[in-house]
Amino acid sequence: MAHWFNGTYSPDAALTLAANDPALLYGATVFTTLRVYGGSLDHPLTAWTAHRQRLTQALQDFGWPHPDWQGVRQGAETLSHAYPVVRVTCFPDGRELVTGRNLPADLDQIQTAGIAVWVAQGETYSRPLPGHKTGNYLGAWLALQAAQRHGAREAILVNAQGQWLETSTGNLWGWANGQWHTPGLGAGLLPGIARSHLLDHLRRQGKRVNQAPWPPGITQRFEALAYSNSAVQVVPIHTVLGDRSRLELDPQHPSLEALRTAFQDV
Repeated sequence: MAHWFNGTYSPDAALTLAANDPALLYGATVFTTLRVYGGSLDHPLTAWTAHRQRLTQALQDFGWPHPDWQGVRQGAETLSHAYPVVRVTCFPDGRELVTGRNLPADLDQIQTAGIAVWVAQGETYSRPLPGHKTGNYLGAWLALQAAQRHGAREAILVNAQGQWLETSTGNLWGWANGQWHTPGLGAGLLPGIARSHLLDHLRRQGKRVNQAPWPPGITQRFEALAYSNSAVQVVPIHTVLGDRSRLELDPQHPSLEALRTAFQDV
């Protein structure tokens, strides 16, 4: 896999890190993942400014030096020529790593037919520093692996109170009582770039969004469920699997169109 590291492009997948590099020892990195629209970082849906601001805020909060932002952008532009999805990672000493990947091969299918998710109960699946996208994603990764063993595509992370927070890779959306609901940031979840975009889009349409916590049992009231992230946009959820429960929903519920249009209006 080609990559850009510390100002240099490499066509190979191999990357050399010192054995005592904090990124390797502690997952001491921050990153953001963006989808490049129209082959341009400046396309409104690419949201380059928002993704850079996410990184900038994390670096400021952690007291880490900033990378060479001109070099970061050059690396992102270089990788975007080959990949529609680009990940920018910042190290605690100012180095940057830019990688790319393809969209899921079945993205069109899951955007229409939806996916099954599994509710990941337990402290094992919690994500440290949930307000930041750090390299320590072990809890979410373990949740995703467990979900796949249960026959699901994604995992839903919960907190100690049993409140639903987010999926292992995105933010949650639920439709009930004629309006959209998404868990509030105060519950301890990542403020996704796609989440912010969807909130702005719904507000412009005059639609109210409830951002209260999702206590146990609230999801039984939802008529539709979906998750969002910058790469896959919006994916409906047709089945929620618990340890001893199963909830089925309509992945083609009419309410979902309001979310989908957020990525078509620009």
